[in-house]
Amino acid sequence: MHEIGVVTPTHPARMRNGMTLRAARSVQLQNLPAMGHFIVNDVNKRGVPWTRQTALMANPFEWTAFLDSDDWFKPHHLERLVQAQEDSGADYVYSWYELMHMGKPLGDRDPVFPPRHRWDPWDPADPRQTTITMLVRTELAKSIGFWAPSDEQTFPDGHRVGEDWNFTLECNRLGKIYHIPDQTWYWEHHGGNTSGRAGQGDA
Repeated sequence: MHEIGVVTPTHPARMRNGMTLRAARSVQLQNLPAMGHFIVNDVNKRGVPWTRQTALMANPFEWTAFLDSDDWFKPHHLERLVQAQEDSGADYVYSWYELMHMGKPLGDRDPVFPPRHRWDPWDPADPRQTTITMLVRTELAKSIGFWAPSDEQTFPDGHRVGEDWNFTLECNRLGKIYHIPDQTWYWEHHGGNTSGRAGQGDA
């Protein structure tokens, strides 16, 4: 049996606009219930690495499922990731998303990742950027933790590196990652996102 704690970093703007409530409701509606949902509100604008780390450290359960406060799970999300973990024996399992804008589907016009990021299996010799919405062994996650990258740390295309990428690289080095292409959650893609930088309140 998988005992799962869901971890959600948030901030006051998303508490006010209902995004955090939508995320929390999606956790409550899971086919496979989580044992707890750990939400930390960044009232002091310390940034998402600190907030995510604080929520992670509060989770006492064997598995952690990350969910950002502007996103939400489909009802079978945890169930499907647990099934994939049991099939693969992986320490870190991630699925794919349905891209949304203001709560409405964007279809297949993904401005973030190329199609191969969804369909190709994970290659430990060639790790690629994904999202933070995964299921991971809590012990592994806590041993790595989250920290803010420097402003100079960027991808070849110039996009800013987030703390989630550094976390994934360490999970790839220390454990086994497994990917399924199923769309099991909704990713809200909106212009107010600040990539978790401290001192900035986004929508």
